[in-house]
Amino acid sequence: MTTHVGGLGHLSPRVWWGAAGVAVAGGAAWLATHSPYEAGHYPGCVLYAATGLYCPACGGTRATYELLHGHVGAAFERHPLVPPLYLAVALYLGYRLLRARQGRPVRTVVPNWLPVAFGVAVLVFGVVRNLPGAEFLSPA
Repeated sequence: MTTHVGGLGHLSPRVWWGAAGVAVAGGAAWLATHSPYEAGHYPGCVLYAATGLYCPACGGTRATYELLHGHVGAAFERHPLVPPLYLAVALYLGYRLLRARQGRPVRTVVPNWLPVAFGVAVLVFGVVRNLPGAEFLSPA
């Protein structure tokens, strides 16, 4: 008889969260010390190279770099969705941490429409940022 082991395997969730934290900290440290404005540190956008159009993620690395250096305004100029996205993630993780510290269960209910709405919003953003007159949305 075999028993199904959860997606975390034999490791505790604390180990997985710790590993994720180390990975994020390492990535942030790399990005903070290697400017995306200098050629050769990061690959370019394939869609932009092939078509000259900005993808929905173009400018995200530069926006993160600016946030790591405390330049919130510059981060919004590079990609206006990145700072609110990081804020939402930080608030969610803070909520989970607070609930766990209080010994209360973490209840995360994601409505079925939310991932679809998020995907549609990202695609609409990707189209709008390439329209004439929307240059303020370009990562340049």
